[in-house]
Amino acid sequence: MKKLLMVVTGADSLTLADGTNHPTGFWAEEVVESVRVLREAGVEVTVATPGGVVPTVDKASLDGRFDDAVASLEDLRAPATLASMKAADFDAIYLPGGHGPMTDLAFDQDLGTLLADFHDSGKLVAALCHGPAGLLSAVRADGTFVFAGKELTVFSDEEERIGGLDVPYLVAGRLAELGARVTPGEPWSNTVVVDGRFVTGQNPQSTVATATQVAALI
Repeated sequence: MKKLLMVVTGADSLTLADGTNHPTGFWAEEVVESVRVLREAGVEVTVATPGGVVPTVDKASLDGRFDDAVASLEDLRAPATLASMKAADFDAIYLPGGHGPMTDLAFDQDLGTLLADFHDSGKLVAALCHGPAGLLSAVRADGTFVFAGKELTVFSDEEERIGGLDVPYLVAGRLAELGARVTPGEPWSNTVVVDGRFVTGQNPQSTVATATQVAALI
């Protein structure tokens, strides 16, 4: 059985550009539906968070469709500790979104090391929506970005504008500055980009397609 490490944000707030705190966390659909698709495909999923904290669901993502699934997903009640995870134990790593990753995963050195190990060993790396913020942590000691030159999609600048949240930085812009080739689709479109062993999905609407692509490639 193939094994996948899903790294979920442990953050419960995001400091906006004006300095105020906005409650956030992981996006329910992106975690619940990704886990469902992967497990139905026979993939063993391990959920980890920074410090092993119990992750907070972004209440804006609870619209009645995934509330019960979030509450019943045991992995979220007792996640593994990110720092104890090793790339050698898994076939793939997957970063779902919510705005939370912009707070913690983007700056997590343990995640950055893991991502480099997965990439360098030719294993599959996947990220969804704001999950690619976690990729920002993958900068080597010499200053080079692990995913420079890679084509990817991410929650777009236009989607951020439409959403109306005054985020402290734009993930797409930061990734482009580091050398990634950011190619977003239309706002709210089901968009998945595959570049070798690197899979990215743009938004919650892309969740099932992203997880399906990962299951196929793993």
